[in-house]
Amino acid sequence: MISKGCEQCAKGGKMVLFVYGYCDQRDCFYCPLGENRKNVNQVYANERAVESDEDVIAEAKRMDALGSSITGGEPQEALDRTCHYLSLLKEEFGEDHHTHLYTGITGGRENMRRLAEAGLDEIRFHPPLEQWGDLHGTEWEEILYIAREEGLTPAFEIPGIRAEPEFVEFLEEGAAEFVNVNEFEMSDGNYRRMQERGYELQDGHMSAVDGSKSEILEEMASHPRVYFCTSVFKDAAQHRNRLKRMARKIRREFDEVTDDGTIVYGKTWATEERLQELGVPEEFYTVKSEHVELAWWLLEEMVEEGDVEDGEIVEQYPTVEGTVVERTPLA
Repeated sequence: MISKGCEQCAKGGKMVLFVYGYCDQRDCFYCPLGENRKNVNQVYANERAVESDEDVIAEAKRMDALGSSITGGEPQEALDRTCHYLSLLKEEFGEDHHTHLYTGITGGRENMRRLAEAGLDEIRFHPPLEQWGDLHGTEWEEILYIAREEGLTPAFEIPGIRAEPEFVEFLEEGAAEFVNVNEFEMSDGNYRRMQERGYELQDGHMSAVDGSKSEILEEMASHPRVYFCTSVFKDAAQHRNRLKRMARKIRREFDEVTDDGTIVYGKTWATEERLQELGVPEEFYTVKSEHVELAWWLLEEMVEEGDVEDGEIVEQYPTVEGTVVERTPLA
């Protein structure tokens, strides 16, 4: 079983709203946050740096978002900001715009009430690793019931460092609604710290850590409300599907969307007049300040037949910055 938030993530339908880069509680050795996001006050909607509320709305519309995930840093340490964006999203897109939040602190009843009133649907707690196995009778058990009383869906979301049966116990007791276990990963943000502690990558994997996966699958993931999210799934499904969703939303009539969610088109320095002479329909090109963009296959044919001198095939991400993946010259 996966939650509604995870179901939307799998479809690529969740906008990632990074609200705050600071986390004062602890410096987790496995924190994957990169240096460009760590200890910054900048808000990001997916890859877009947010300067206004309109930026958040524009990014959600750009990908036709089904919902939003609120992350950091620690979103509860910027609670006013977090609640503002939750309210903004619900007001703009309605109650069906599903929201979930990742947090490494309990926060208390007042925070749970404010988050619920602002429009949060799910809250996913990540207790400190050193407390795993001894969470019963602590504030971590209490906050699950408090969150539920305030109208939130409480859950745990943890890295797959080791199998921990206590999280399953919270499910059986009715305290937590579900448990997400993310495959343990090494990233640019934690690689050095992870190596220092003796962790190594799995053979053939770019990020998955060698170790506890089989144990977790055996001891925890057989429970119907425990979901083990692999690093491959995150990349191949969640991220790629989000790009595809965005690409389909913003594509022009002549753009091709690839299986990886990138957009492919042709670029030439021939004039619009030349394209008109060749009888190219207006819907197959668009004029930029110093070049023309058009269907890549049409440009390739035109260059091969000598109708235009040169050009290139461009593949780029559909994100707001439009990072180019590859350029293939045609001449």
